[in-house]
Amino acid sequence: MTFATQTFEQQLIDWRRELHQNPELSGQEVATTARIRHWLESAGLRLLPYTLATGVVAEVGHGDKVIALRADIDALPIHETSGVSFSSQHEGVMHACGHDVHSSVILGAALLLKEREDQLAGRVRLLFQPAEENFTGAKALIKAGALENVSAIFGMHNEPGLPVGTFATRGGAFYANVDRFVLRVKGKGAHAARPHEGRDPIVLASQLVIALQTIASRDIDTLDSVVVSVTRIQGGNTWNVLPENVELEGTVRTHRGDIQKQVEKRIREIASGLASAFGAQIEVEWFNGPVTLINDEKWAAFSMQVAENVGYKTQTSELHMGGEDFAVYLQTIPGAFVSIGSASPYGLHHSAFNPDEALIENAARYFATLAEQALLKN
Repeated sequence: MTFATQTFEQQLIDWRRELHQNPELSGQEVATTARIRHWLESAGLRLLPYTLATGVVAEVGHGDKVIALRADIDALPIHETSGVSFSSQHEGVMHACGHDVHSSVILGAALLLKEREDQLAGRVRLLFQPAEENFTGAKALIKAGALENVSAIFGMHNEPGLPVGTFATRGGAFYANVDRFVLRVKGKGAHAARPHEGRDPIVLASQLVIALQTIASRDIDTLDSVVVSVTRIQGGNTWNVLPENVELEGTVRTHRGDIQKQVEKRIREIASGLASAFGAQIEVEWFNGPVTLINDEKWAAFSMQVAENVGYKTQTSELHMGGEDFAVYLQTIPGAFVSIGSASPYGLHHSAFNPDEALIENAARYFATLAEQALLKN
């Protein structure tokens, strides 16, 4: 299958727009999976028979050495306001993170690699991963066997803050770990005019929010990255009653495992201390998300050199406080995750997010070249 440049680019854009119009949430990507399977099979790609509820794994090439490329395929529960002609047709669901772009990029790389399959020094495995947004997809693919015999893996995220034609990555820690916490404050309800007869959980919750902010500013070395954010407070249902309970929810982001554990310990200590001081109770529920994404130094440098060779303007990325399920792969095998500029006026997870489709063809050619050259390395 051979494409003229314009035809090839338009095909990838058309696929991206079809995915964009038909977004599906994490773990529900049934139609998305069917589309990608069809496109891959039509191009002559081998589909691997892994047991997956959603998601696709394909392969191109022959030989013992295997390099993997990964795209994520799920969308977010966001109502789209971008105004593009190919806006989401599924109310309340949108590709607001650009996974439709990532999928079209790796589909393009698959087509290019298929064209030169006989010249490849091994096999390229293509992972179209579900459920990145809820951090379960990478584990599912690993459990199914998608990393068997793979020596290195590469993936991307579009970066709306970078111009099209710009590439960034870094060796070592890159994206943050993502932990979620829920704090349930149990006080004693009372009439709002007689607060002394109760144990006001709203006052306690307010003190708790302020106290949690001292972790980053007073407990952790100022040179270490850490974010503690309370993102939801829920309690009470009328104006003249002190409620019995208040619930807080939030997230912790760091780039080091020891800091991650220290922050959790301090949150539990602060909750216990304030509960005792107020004569109330605070239950702490902790949810561990993906770990810190740590790029292999060698492969990160290699990916940047290939990007420079194919014409990208390259730079060393700043640390990201966002999380990325790709981190789970890098716990198992080496590889590199990279950023490619998408120049959207609105950021990731915004209802008007609109990446520049001009990035797609060049990124597809980049990943095909990256995989081809990675197979040649010892």
